[in-house]
Amino acid sequence: MDIRQLIPSDAPAYRALRLRALREHAEAFSSSYQDDEMLPLSVTEKRLLPGETQRFWGAFDGDRLCGMVGLEREQRSKTRHKGKVVGMYVAPEEAGNGIGRALLDRLVAEARLSGIELLVLTVTDGNKPATRLYERAGFHSFGVEPDAIRVDGRGFAKRHMSIGLKPK
Repeated sequence: MDIRQLIPSDAPAYRALRLRALREHAEAFSSSYQDDEMLPLSVTEKRLLPGETQRFWGAFDGDRLCGMVGLEREQRSKTRHKGKVVGMYVAPEEAGNGIGRALLDRLVAEARLSGIELLVLTVTDGNKPATRLYERAGFHSFGVEPDAIRVDGRGFAKRHMSIGLKPK
């Protein structure tokens, strides 16, 4: 498995996997399949431009993208020490192969290198496999937001988690 930073030329594969994630696991993401499907590929290409505010990594099996994760860095001076894990997804047929952990480890390492001292994320409350993955990586829960998102009129709570990255 090759984990590498995604670039604009990866946009078609990234977009396809992202739309799959949004369609098959709508409750896991605040973005919706219906909204993202309407966006042109150029929006995805722009999202994958390497930059200071956001970066994305992909897990490749040969040429096939089978997992992804993103890091969004806060930009305001008072919150610039923080980053957010976004868009984490591994194709279900690859589950249990360590891809999620490899993606998360890469993101955490890159966040540390860029001076981020606190990473936060949300996971759908009740998603035990994802919660266990984050806990094994060192994240801790600090609260649950009820009715954080709604999918087809049904509310889903989001568990908020964080990990400190300050040098010891």
